[in-house]
Amino acid sequence: MEVQIFGVRKSADTRAALRFFAERRIKTHFVDLNERPASLGELRRFADKFGLQNLLDRESQRYADLGRPVATLERLSLEPLLLRMPLVRYQQRLPIGPAENTWKEWISS
Repeated sequence: MEVQIFGVRKSADTRAALRFFAERRIKTHFVDLNERPASLGELRRFADKFGLQNLLDRESQRYADLGRPVATLERLSLEPLLLRMPLVRYQQRLPIGPAENTWKEWISS
């Protein structure tokens, strides 16, 4: 089992996801969005499932600083702090935000 985690190290939820999988000795591939932006195709995968507006973190400081911007895939790729984090992918399964119950289901199956 290997999961891919998109987020930033400053995000407490991203760190919690990394810790969750590390404690269970599950291999992770972490993509720090501050170092390398998510590809448009990867973001589109999440947007197709949840809707573009649901990827926005409306509670984030960056969202307020930018004056509540309109979400586009390009903007979310360039401004990762607008995203709800972490974005986690295991095969074709894609939860957003802290989803410990979902992660536990993956492990048990």
